[in-house]
Amino acid sequence: MADRRPYIAGNWKMNKTGFEAEDFVFALLPQISGADRAEVVICAPFTTIANVIDATRGSRIKGAAQNMHEAESGAFTGEISAGMLRDLDVRAVVLGHSERRQYFAETDETLREKLPVALANDLEPIFCVGETEAEREANETEAVLTRQVEIGLADVPADRLGNVVIAYEPVWAIGTGKVATTEIAQQACALIRRLVAKIDADAAERVRILYGGSMKPDNAAELLAQPDIDGGLIGGASLVADDFAKLVAAGDAA
Repeated sequence: MADRRPYIAGNWKMNKTGFEAEDFVFALLPQISGADRAEVVICAPFTTIANVIDATRGSRIKGAAQNMHEAESGAFTGEISAGMLRDLDVRAVVLGHSERRQYFAETDETLREKLPVALANDLEPIFCVGETEAEREANETEAVLTRQVEIGLADVPADRLGNVVIAYEPVWAIGTGKVATTEIAQQACALIRRLVAKIDADAAERVRILYGGSMKPDNAAELLAQPDIDGGLIGGASLVADDFAKLVAAGDAA
């Protein structure tokens, strides 16, 4: 993967209380205290972010949020701003996750606004893209990824483009029984890199592209060996400290 640093991000989604988050971190830290090649990120629910940040201070783990609003402040009940996240020492944020798009009407145009705001507040965006089952069956994968990447990155300053982390989520393979093979994952991530290269070739070499399907301890090494897969945005396997530690080890070895 050229000289890009591997990026292993666990997305807890709507799981774990504050105590459970702390227990997870305390179980994980001793297991990842050796090599430190991979960046390790925990994307926690808003209610547990402070627990994660406090429990990981001084460690290699970076705390992240799962969403943010594009406005600095205002009448947006239930939302969280970038400034509020920075006040908690959050360092990264997931934007455009497939579940946010599917269940909460997140649009490409909204993400176009959110990405520059995150960067302006020194938050590393983990920008999610990917096609649904219907879109894949209609042979629209390239068109969908092209639209999502081009619109989402449209207002990102050229000198910050390399700071965006992009996660490819094959939505069609989530909960359907279908499998995104290593070859399919690599093809999609290579396409995303080519799309970034159309904007800025140097940034395309620096931007890290994650696989956001079911990365697990038994397939991580094969996925991370692909030239355009720089890490994973991991769901279920990030909820168990022992499993996540194995994924971190795979990232360290990549």
